[in-house]
Amino acid sequence: MRILTIKNIFYYSLILSILSSNLKAQDRNLTITQDPKFEQLLNEKRKTNASITVNERYKIQVFSGDGEKAKKILNDCKQDFTDLDGTIVFNTPNYKVWVGNFRTKIEAERNLIDIRRKYENAYLIKPQK
Repeated sequence: MRILTIKNIFYYSLILSILSSNLKAQDRNLTITQDPKFEQLLNEKRKTNASITVNERYKIQVFSGDGEKAKKILNDCKQDFTDLDGTIVFNTPNYKVWVGNFRTKIEAERNLIDIRRKYENAYLIKPQK
């Protein structure tokens, strides 16, 4: 094994310090462009996942069928019944429009009477956990 002399140590230290002074970290800015449809798809997925949350409260099912018609009916329900919250739930193969979040069955039945004036096929449900 060869022992380095003080002269060689100084020489290697000098070269190392010169080389390391020219080193730079990554200083480039990276811009990512993504398709706007991707963000729209993520928003739809977030809405679907948010609507899956099920609790012990009563709801009124207004519609069961294809996705586009479910979106239209949900928008109509939100305009007709502004005080009720509505969601779309996907249970294969149908999209279901649920309206309301009632604590008691009596409260849900009172609202069901009003909703049935516009949506004859509406009925009361209590989602299972």
